[in-house]
Amino acid sequence: MNDSTSAHPDEPHGPGMASRLNWLRAGVLGANDGIVSTAGLVVGVAGATSSRGAIFTAGLAGLVAGAVSMALGEYVSVSSQRDSESALLERERQELKELPEEELAELAGIYESKGLSAETARMVANELTAHDALAAHAEAELHVDPNQLANPIHAAAASALSFLLGALLPMVAILLPPPELRVIITAVAVLAALALTGAISAQLGNSSVRLAVTRVVIGGAAGLALTYIIGLLFGTAIS
Repeated sequence: MNDSTSAHPDEPHGPGMASRLNWLRAGVLGANDGIVSTAGLVVGVAGATSSRGAIFTAGLAGLVAGAVSMALGEYVSVSSQRDSESALLERERQELKELPEEELAELAGIYESKGLSAETARMVANELTAHDALAAHAEAELHVDPNQLANPIHAAAASALSFLLGALLPMVAILLPPPELRVIITAVAVLAALALTGAISAQLGNSSVRLAVTRVVIGGAAGLALTYIIGLLFGTAIS
């Protein structure tokens, strides 16, 4: 018996694989945001003061505010996407109920436009409609899976969690060392973490790992340097 998936065991064929990759990519990017924003904040404060309490308070406030902001932004965005997809599916459901023959012809036309002969396209459309008409039209017309609509609560929680995990690294790196080593140790830890997240993002997107790592490390180093200089200048001026 021929198994189409056994020929390429290393290739992902399971349902929802693209969705899972998108979630993983979003998690990596959320962690990257947590690293960069929190590191910039605590390094800037460290440039203005050596007080561990002040640095901790600023970092904690930035961590919480950033996680809440990420969660709210993701919730609103995904909720809007889900509402739009649900409205499109409801309209498609109504059209299938009221205009079944027109919808069947439309589905056949879609597959014919992809290269199938008119006869084969009609046969495919008939079989898919008999199996699950809404799913067939949703996939072909709307590029939406009715059974895998985005969940805004899950998206918000994942975004907040990934941000928190990323933000913990600069917090720990800035608070544990002695004052004279805080900034350099934090910078090294943060740039190493950014290189890792850049490499993972590049692999997930099938792009150049070297280029992605170079961009994110240079950008992170520039951001840390800028916030530290601002802390030095304004901390001295205010004090």
